[in-house]
Amino acid sequence: MQNLKPSVSLIRANSYAKDSLKESLTILLEPFGGMAAFVKPGQRVLLKPNLLTGSRPQKECTTRPELVYAVAQMVIAAGGKPFLGDSPAFGSAKGVAIANGYQPIIQELNLPIVEFHGQRYQTVSENFNHLLLSKEAIEADVVINLPKVKSHGQLTLTLGVKNLFGCVPGKMKAWWHMEAGKDANRFGEMLVETAKAINPDLTILDGIIGHEGNGPSGGEPRHLGILAAATNVFALDRAMVEVLNVPPHQVPTVAASQRLGVCPELTEIDFPNLHPDLLQITDWRLPDQLMPIDFAMPRVIKSTFKHLYIRFIKEPMSAYGRQ
Repeated sequence: MQNLKPSVSLIRANSYAKDSLKESLTILLEPFGGMAAFVKPGQRVLLKPNLLTGSRPQKECTTRPELVYAVAQMVIAAGGKPFLGDSPAFGSAKGVAIANGYQPIIQELNLPIVEFHGQRYQTVSENFNHLLLSKEAIEADVVINLPKVKSHGQLTLTLGVKNLFGCVPGKMKAWWHMEAGKDANRFGEMLVETAKAINPDLTILDGIIGHEGNGPSGGEPRHLGILAAATNVFALDRAMVEVLNVPPHQVPTVAASQRLGVCPELTEIDFPNLHPDLLQITDWRLPDQLMPIDFAMPRVIKSTFKHLYIRFIKEPMSAYGRQ
């Protein structure tokens, strides 16, 4: 009888070195049938890393370019056509990617970077059917979600589900903080609905080096030595809060996915490689203090102007300086 339980592949991986990482990813994806199980020849494949900011490139705030490179190579080997996309809080996807060391892989693989543009997308939930989601993500043949393990000053942790909030384009994210952020339960449900709408085909989580403490950008790097993969992003997040020893109810995205009935219990998840118990971190540092999710109007306006300044003034000036 076919096993219908969602699977989460968890392995130890300690290096971003090219050969080592390629071997780790091969082991990680073997239970699913490898990359060829997800990507067919000619398909356009969105790689959605966490490109939060270009301002702290040494602090492990973003998905490592080495991981993106290795996954892109696997996609190309399967006959797919990978492209990068994200909607950073400040600046452009290309500007943030280059600031975080992506330029060599962009050039070597001729990897396009797209800026996300929104379109209204009908969600199952009437509460959120006015969400604007990335047209580029929705229309991709395959979506591979590439989050980073991070603590988060508003949401406790950011994992696979939260990374898909990057598919809400531009400054709409700040407006959603203002609209839904007064209620952490509602905000978590909005993030779950976003993840359901994007419905990534595969999530590969970068946990070799995470970002702990006052994340998503104000904390510090932390070596974890973990890679995780799943077709069910909610199952992956449930497994990872177990690894990090954080109660699910403390993470609004996980708690919301449980309330909405899309998050399996730990006993309902198949672990073909390592079980979370074998990887548990007992001293992962969460934020010193959680901040309100709600963005008041002055903060939204300030955030919008900062984004526009970085995108249209600072980034072009930096590019001019490199010429």
